[in-house]
Amino acid sequence: MALMITSECINCDVCEPECPNQAISMGDDYYVIDPDRCTECVGHFGEPQCVQVCPVECIPIHPEHVETPAQLQRKYERLQAEARLTVPPA
Repeated sequence: MALMITSECINCDVCEPECPNQAISMGDDYYVIDPDRCTECVGHFGEPQCVQVCPVECIPIHPEHVETPAQLQRKYERLQAEARLTVPPA
């Protein structure tokens, strides 16, 4: 269940840095969430951090990207594996 940001977004900039998957970016008019990167914070936190900090409550579940908790966990694991491949060795 990827999340989405609605047009009620006021571009307050608080959600983007809270996303552990770097799924949030500035769109044409307001912030957007990449459904391929959004895990609803599964694997990182108990609740979606962007939803927790949003002052206007404009981040619902994306109706076109409904996923089970198991699917979100697999996405989290894939993103973590990809991140390990892109980090240069110390």
